[in-house]
Amino acid sequence: MTEHQMDQAIGTSLKAMRENRSLTAKDLAEKAGMSAAMISRIESGQVSPSISTLSALSEALDVPVVSFFRDTATDHVDYTHVSAGEGIKSTRIIDKHSHDYINLASHIRRDIGFEAHIVTMEKQDAEAPTYVGHGVVFMHVKEGEAIFKYGERDILLKEGDSLTLDSELSHGVSKLISDKFSFLTIKAERR
Repeated sequence: MTEHQMDQAIGTSLKAMRENRSLTAKDLAEKAGMSAAMISRIESGQVSPSISTLSALSEALDVPVVSFFRDTATDHVDYTHVSAGEGIKSTRIIDKHSHDYINLASHIRRDIGFEAHIVTMEKQDAEAPTYVGHGVVFMHVKEGEAIFKYGERDILLKEGDSLTLDSELSHGVSKLISDKFSFLTIKAERR
């Protein structure tokens, strides 16, 4: 990527972030302590902004500086297609507890990690594990009912229910109500 292409990509990112926040160039300029003309020149790719300029803009927009480089970072991308009924089938064993899951997706970039699994649990004497992590988790119940513990809170999950949570707090299925409990879980976290 040439320097001019880099400047254009940074400008395009800046303009998109400014417009997503419904800010005019003048509004952003005031928040960042610079002129509206400078904002316009950066957005059109006419100038190479300094690190201090990008830092002021990132603070004004409440985004990390790296956000300005989102269209400049790579010349390749990956994708994974999992056909119906496929995926990597695994069993997780923790102490005496075990449950099955199918890995549908795992995608790691320099800035984010993403995983999607279908988990199937069956009633057993052993206690299910709890987890603590980073990022967010989304769950959608495919079959059955269970009590899900999130911190000190118990949440009844039934077929068709969805749950989204910050994974920094201890969480996990604490009790199966039905003999079988199956759910889609998606986890995303900044790297």
